[in-house]
Amino acid sequence: MRCGPSSPPAVSASLRVSDFDFDLPQELVAQEPPPTRGTSRLMHLGRESGAIAHGVFSDLPSLLAPGDLLVLNDTRVFPARLLGRRSPGGGAVECLLASRIDDGPGDPARETWVALVNPGPRVKVGTRMVFEGAGGPLHGEVLERGAQGRIVRLATDDGTPVRDAVHRLGHIPLPPYITRADVPADRERYQTVYGQREGSIAAPTAGLHFTPELLAAIDQAGVERTTITLHVGYGTFQPVRVDLVSDHRMAREEYEVGPDAATALTRALAAGRRIVAVGTTTTRTLESLDIGPSGEVWPRRGATEIFIAPGHTFRVVGGLVTNFHVPRSSLLMLVSAFAGIESVRHAYQQAVAERYRFYSYGDAMVIL
Repeated sequence: MRCGPSSPPAVSASLRVSDFDFDLPQELVAQEPPPTRGTSRLMHLGRESGAIAHGVFSDLPSLLAPGDLLVLNDTRVFPARLLGRRSPGGGAVECLLASRIDDGPGDPARETWVALVNPGPRVKVGTRMVFEGAGGPLHGEVLERGAQGRIVRLATDDGTPVRDAVHRLGHIPLPPYITRADVPADRERYQTVYGQREGSIAAPTAGLHFTPELLAAIDQAGVERTTITLHVGYGTFQPVRVDLVSDHRMAREEYEVGPDAATALTRALAAGRRIVAVGTTTTRTLESLDIGPSGEVWPRRGATEIFIAPGHTFRVVGGLVTNFHVPRSSLLMLVSAFAGIESVRHAYQQAVAERYRFYSYGDAMVIL
């Protein structure tokens, strides 16, 4: 039975980030979602055999086995990208809210956040910003430089909760490889249909393919479902800027495994049933958990910095649904750890040759 602490084995010390590079034609980077949710293509990669089959995402229920446990991340993206100007001065400024700092009970019209602010060199401690639009402005002030970004105090003039002002003025933070501006439709299309708990600055994109009808078909196929929460932060997508894979460090991200999920995971582990993670965020959460000697999983709220790359031994996840990822990224390294470097490299070559759509709004892969 899987057991032991949540810390993974050391990442293979000989691997270089360049081992996870590949040529991707720019036209394969999806700029828009498919017209209808759930109609994306689906590559099926055999985890042990490396065999590849091509289909559509609606094939997924037939690929899963009765008794499998499908685990989804129920986070929701909030409009974390604020566009405004410096005050005084008027120069353009962009503020991406990464994580709220818990100030304890206080005035909802004032909040403190860790944020990524651009243009970075011009935004010093003490810089004031204003974000304007219908319903009144939101003001910001840079309090200090933190390890993960600027510490920014946000406040409204009229006592309106900062949360409401962010929802009114903010933009959905589409990934930088989507070169178009966000549009109102992205507020729902860049969400999963089962998302419940707001807190992410990026969608758990493997989940974007699911529809209520597809989830019902999965239930009818005898597959059990449960949800966990990991709020996706900048760390999931931050560029890997080192040469050796083992030198990369992930930023902390908050997660929660509730009582229902813990019970479902415990039953599946105890029975030896396959646990299929939807997305790399779900995978990182599950592989961060402490597992008891008989497969016990306990409800837990915490944070993870786990970096999964070749050399990691998977203790919980036995199947993976994922999108096609950025070259040299920690996400591609996770997928390669799960299915093998050579198998994933060959699968990506096939994906390019078959003109699959890549990244957040792109096509999907299931590894079983």
